Amino acid sequence: MHGFANPKRFLALASWLTPLLLVSGLVLTAVALVWGLTSVPPDRLMGETVRILFIHVPAAWLGMGGWSAIAISSLVFLVWRHPLAAIGARAAAVPGMVFTAICLATGSIWGRPTWGTWWEWDGRLTSMLVLLFLYAGYIALSQAVAREGTSSRIPAIFGLVGAINIPIINRSVVWWNSLHQPPSITVGKSAIDPAFLVPLLIAVLGFSLIFGAVVLARMRALIAEVQVEARLRRQALAA
Repeated sequence: MHGFANPKRFLALASWLTPLLLVSGLVLTAVALVWGLTSVPPDRLMGETVRILFIHVPAAWLGMGGWSAIAISSLVFLVWRHPLAAIGARAAAVPGMVFTAICLATGSIWGRPTWGTWWEWDGRLTSMLVLLFLYAGYIALSQAVAREGTSSRIPAIFGLVGAINIPIINRSVVWWNSLHQPPSITVGKSAIDPAFLVPLLIAVLGFSLIFGAVVLARMRALIAEVQVEARLRRQALAA
């Protein structure tokens, strides 16, 4: 793990891995969306609105996955003081927030014809909205820490505490009476017809690769920003 603590070594890896992930993700996502939007038959109950799941499900997955990445990176930073862990957490925050917002937006679009309303204070919807607010708080906090030069432990602790919401989102449809459908994919089995499941899994993989590429690109940008600030500081001290 500490082998990539050296920014030069990490940047050398990220320089070729970022475009590889991005191109692969775009190709898989395009295949999945074309497949899901043109070839998959309408659902027996939801009709044509079922096609939104090829965006909604990957967005929900990556909204939760983004905060999981923040929590893991925060733990690594707090325990092992890994120098790139805090940067990795910051890099995952913005794309994680974007996918969370996409999840809420597509869920509302799906809910209007299905439930007859754009929004319900359902356990799954409410906990996902809380996740969006957590992202906003983390981004503001990490930017303030970077601007003021204070300890990165503060956003790291916030990232760990916020992770409590992830299992709540995951189990909300089980713990409480919910308008949201129960889990369709569990360990070892799936309630989704293969005609929908295969393109859905491809979409999840494609969006995940794009997410990884964006995180790496943001880490490279943040590292460059830190290096520029350090260089300017040295020049100011020398002057």
